[in-house]
Amino acid sequence: MILRLVAPFAGLAACVAGAAETVTTDREPNRLIHEKSPYLRQHAYNPVDWYPWGEEAFAKAEAENKPIFLSVGYSTCHWCHVMAAESFADDGVAAILNEHFVSIKLDREERPDIDHIYMTFVQRATGSGGWPLNVWLTPERQPFFGGTYFAPEDRGRRPGFTTVLNHLAGLWANDADQVRAQSDQMLTALTQEMAPPPDPDGVDWDALRDAGLAGFTERFDRDHGGFDAIEKFPSGPTLEFLLDVAASHPDDAQRAHALDMLTATLEAMATQGLHDHVGGGFHRYTVDEAWQVPHFEKMLYDQAQIAHAMLSVWQLTRREEFRSSVVDTLAYVRARLTDPEGGFYSAEDAVSFPTTDAIKTREGAYYTWTAGELADVLPEKDHELFAAAFGVRAGGNVAPELDIQDELVGQNVLHRTRTNRQLADDHGMTEEAVATSLAASLNRLREHREHRPRPHLDDKVVTAWNGMMISAYARAAQVLGDPGYLTTAQRGAQFLRERLYDETTSMLVRSYREGRRNDLGFAEDYALVIQGLLDLYETDFDIGWLEWAMELQAKQDEIFWDAETGGYLASDPRDDSVVMRVKIEYDGAEPSATSAAVRNLGRLAALLHDEALLTRARQAAASMVAVVERSPTALPQMLASVGWLEGDAQQALLHSSINDLHFESLLSEVRSRFHPRRMVVRIDETSRPYFKSYVEFIAGLPDELPEAATAYICENFVCQMPTSDRDELAMILDRAAN
Repeated sequence: MILRLVAPFAGLAACVAGAAETVTTDREPNRLIHEKSPYLRQHAYNPVDWYPWGEEAFAKAEAENKPIFLSVGYSTCHWCHVMAAESFADDGVAAILNEHFVSIKLDREERPDIDHIYMTFVQRATGSGGWPLNVWLTPERQPFFGGTYFAPEDRGRRPGFTTVLNHLAGLWANDADQVRAQSDQMLTALTQEMAPPPDPDGVDWDALRDAGLAGFTERFDRDHGGFDAIEKFPSGPTLEFLLDVAASHPDDAQRAHALDMLTATLEAMATQGLHDHVGGGFHRYTVDEAWQVPHFEKMLYDQAQIAHAMLSVWQLTRREEFRSSVVDTLAYVRARLTDPEGGFYSAEDAVSFPTTDAIKTREGAYYTWTAGELADVLPEKDHELFAAAFGVRAGGNVAPELDIQDELVGQNVLHRTRTNRQLADDHGMTEEAVATSLAASLNRLREHREHRPRPHLDDKVVTAWNGMMISAYARAAQVLGDPGYLTTAQRGAQFLRERLYDETTSMLVRSYREGRRNDLGFAEDYALVIQGLLDLYETDFDIGWLEWAMELQAKQDEIFWDAETGGYLASDPRDDSVVMRVKIEYDGAEPSATSAAVRNLGRLAALLHDEALLTRARQAAASMVAVVERSPTALPQMLASVGWLEGDAQQALLHSSINDLHFESLLSEVRSRFHPRRMVVRIDETSRPYFKSYVEFIAGLPDELPEAATAYICENFVCQMPTSDRDELAMILDRAAN
């Protein structure tokens, strides 16, 4: 059976990483030169006769009865570009592909739904996945073979790419009908329905949340923080779940335990090599268990989710390293990943040219330092202290076994090895003097680094990721009180409305670049933009954001709702190029559409007292119960989201005139405390007509506005006595938190 051939031929589980080197060639470009995706354009000068995903390729495959070779990646994927340089730029490999296959390049960031379908196939068949994702399909686009990275030549028992191509070409030529028949069987296995969801009101989410907490406890690295055994990946959904437990679990011991795991993980992320201490922001992951040596690309979705988690844990702990990490991350995004018109770009690469006259890129070239270079840049009085603080070694601080491609020899990755208190004791200084010296050194290094060639920028604007970034800036404006963050969030939302939204159809598209945009958005785009709009409403209380969120929720329900089992399907039904419509059943580096939507629906229900929204949220959550029961850590965002369904969501209603200055005092008191399930509502001359049509309580408020802003703290639609006194409000909030 063909499926048995997949595992032996499958490539290494590729990691998410770097970028292509610039290639000079006299070759005429292929048709990818006309695409807007930076990833596709990076392959425009390959000798492979690439097609984008679309009817032209499908028609050719069917007319010539050739299998499709589908290669999926993204512009900052290191192993994608290794394979491109080794195989797709090779004339001999291209000749085989061009003769026997129809080759399609796909940017996973533009089509996450297609990527998910074929990634699921490869994971089920081989036990692993990653990018590049290479899958062979029948002309009808049904998968029959796949893997990740393939070396160009045979390596031991692993067949090389040429061997695989020749084998599959022969297999198809000799018995295409048998390949199709067995592909049908595999596709049927992938599309088997899950067990029918249980009664939404009968699910014991508390037990499932405890199972999830137990699962993360078992995986927790007590020495270094994080939940991966070797390579360390930050996971926004995991951090969200731990935040929710730390702030809401009825057992104080479990709260403390979740907070301990959370703070240990975030401390490692903030102080070690995952964090760009010079320029701000966070790299995608580290190749070691101690978070010290990163794979250096920076993704927008990581910046958004990490900033959000750091903000919340700062509210819980008031530890300065968490607040400062938020500030430098948002400064980095504003400086490097923000379009002049307000949208947010996707990523910066891991590799770059070490010098302006270099002809070969190197991973980490922009971010790492030799000891000699640091000594040249920093004044002697500061250098010794800095080297002690950041683990600098004369021969470099990267262990050889962590430098697979020998690109970091002699280099230092900055990571904190001594705290300011320890450095003060070691050097007979005050902590304030240590902090001042280190800040001055980092400023000098930042100025020096500006003269290096920058890594490749993927300036594609992805709708879902922009939604998350709007959330991060909006929440930073709420928690840190900086109006500049609000302006950035508002500009980001306006950019989405103008560039990635169709006013006539109320529909979103997936991405935008150079004035061009996709036709289709996906469920995650709707869910994460709605999340951003709700956070933005709670920041500036502009009803327009809330009205848009409601429009998008209705459209998401219309297009993506699974009427049979609940939850949200990944693909738009109007796209007949997709061989099957599935739900994403895990929260990975980003939350799944269903997990995010459950939270959105719960928030909207709490805000508008809408039982229909709450019912839909319960149905969506119930559709994933079988997944959570099978793997309690698979859907951490869902386990956080379902807290909105359990009757303890809090509403903070602030009733005042628009110009009442006392409003800000009460609002500041509310915002000073982290609550994972709170909606804040402002009732004034402008907003009351909107809210009273939804909420009976608001309709029953006195017609005249109060002389001083008044707060109502409500849970499960039952409100405490109103107060205009900030101290009394603080006591009410403290009682509600216990």
